[in-house]
Amino acid sequence: MVTLMKLESMKIKSNNIRRLFQLPILLIAFSLSSSPSIAASSSPKLILQITVDQLRGDMITRYSGMAGERLGKGGLRYLLDKGIVYKNAHHAHANTETIVGHTTLATGAHPSEHGMIGNIWFDRSKGNTIYNIEDPNYSLLSKGADVDSSTEIDPTQKAASSDGRSPAAILTTTFSDELSLLTAGKSKVFGVSVKDRGAVSMAGHTGKAFWFSKASQEFVTSNYYYEKYPQWVIDWNAKKLPEQYAGKSWQLMHPQETYLFGDRDDQKWELALGDYGRTFPHKFGASDEKYFSTYLTVSPAGDELTVDFAKAIINAEQLGNDDVTDYLSVSLSATDYVGHFFGPSSLESEDNILQLDRTLADLLNFVDKQVGLKNTLIVLSADHGAPEAPGYLQSLGVKVGYISPDFWRKLPAIEKIKRHHGIKGKLFEGYEHPYLYFTNEVINNNEIDLAALEAAVADQLIRLPGVSTAVSSVALTQGRLADNYVTRAIKNNYHPKRSGNVYVVFDSGWFVNELDGISVASTHGSPWPYDTFVPIIFAGHKLKPQTVSRKVYTVDVAPTLASIVGAKPPSGASGTVLLEVLK
Repeated sequence: MVTLMKLESMKIKSNNIRRLFQLPILLIAFSLSSSPSIAASSSPKLILQITVDQLRGDMITRYSGMAGERLGKGGLRYLLDKGIVYKNAHHAHANTETIVGHTTLATGAHPSEHGMIGNIWFDRSKGNTIYNIEDPNYSLLSKGADVDSSTEIDPTQKAASSDGRSPAAILTTTFSDELSLLTAGKSKVFGVSVKDRGAVSMAGHTGKAFWFSKASQEFVTSNYYYEKYPQWVIDWNAKKLPEQYAGKSWQLMHPQETYLFGDRDDQKWELALGDYGRTFPHKFGASDEKYFSTYLTVSPAGDELTVDFAKAIINAEQLGNDDVTDYLSVSLSATDYVGHFFGPSSLESEDNILQLDRTLADLLNFVDKQVGLKNTLIVLSADHGAPEAPGYLQSLGVKVGYISPDFWRKLPAIEKIKRHHGIKGKLFEGYEHPYLYFTNEVINNNEIDLAALEAAVADQLIRLPGVSTAVSSVALTQGRLADNYVTRAIKNNYHPKRSGNVYVVFDSGWFVNELDGISVASTHGSPWPYDTFVPIIFAGHKLKPQTVSRKVYTVDVAPTLASIVGAKPPSGASGTVLLEVLK
């Protein structure tokens, strides 16, 4: 059988990859079923997986009112009232970033297995930092739709050396892959998001992924998925829907005095990019201005566009219109961007949640008309939670602060360590959150005791203000660390070919406030509960409402979906099936 690792290295087109990926499974899929039908009659016609980027587990109820009175009827209220709600759900890995959480939800595996240990990492074989899903073998179908100049909103993409995108770096199967394998490729599988990594990770190796290009103001894809755009994509992009926001603003849904943060619209720690400002209304400007599409994605408009494109997928591809279970992932990014700009405790975040509710209601209403919610299994979760902005915590008297890893290499203690180990050149290749990487020259020097060197550096970092712990990778792999919540989360994040030499955990509430020189209000990426705490809600498909308070994990989602349709768990999955959903 051709393995994923072999597929990763093969320079072949995606249709050949899918054939190789599917053929060996056909006999297995049929042998596991007592019925000759592709999908059991009890299986949903459509699985709709909604991932809200940076939706901390308490944010829905925090802004919905004491009895949910601020919500509409068909969105979040439907999920909360009609779904199975897990109130104590967490990610179990340490680096709570976008690609890590999305891929964990998709695979049921920890980063140690699926390999996506961060939004970026240092590739020792290539000698440079890479962006998680970049792949120069598969370029964008659209000319001029590569990463644009407004990377202030997503500076991690600066690490990408090409516009090519594919799921090749994901080292295990996803649930959507297993659904394709089970049905001999008959299931239609799609992923859509403003973020490329939000779409690609969930669509897996066998599905189709689309994401929003801020440069061209279109939804785009790469030639991993298609040789040319389907006509319906061309037609959707031709409508130029982003331009309908030109000259308009992000306005509050309700009177400002009715908001929890209505009296705090202008907080000094919030980011004011260009003319967008820190206060309502936030003006989008003209469609040809540099930051126009960036402003759209830092507002409910980004989610509205994503949902409109998702509806086009459902219509054009006829999802859920036969007896074979189809899959659609919709990853909504506005909550994350708004959180970075303004923090989760802000008038902007509060209004965004209420508008998210309206956007979800629009999507679910459309699905109900096209497929029927009773025929659709919905699962909503998040790729990570969110920290409070340090400025907000400081305003309440909490002592927190910021850290600058760029200065670590200049510390006198580090120079002393270098002299002790006979290192004359560079010791650090760089810090790519959350890993500190040593140079290849240091690692490959047999005269250097790498374990002792890592331990010495980790010991010095722990002494710095704002650093909670620093973990040597050698010590981690040799089991020489205390077994606690944090070290287990770090171990779940460790991949030998991609992780750095020292994993650094900042104190609760502390973080790096600059991403490639751009200051932000707050950013996630820690193992602390504010970053790991996310919602998990299953709804639709005749499920009975229930609230579950026991602790569950995001790795449980993919095995649960696999069990529902009768597929085997994804190849790296370690989660357990959530029995309430099966009942």
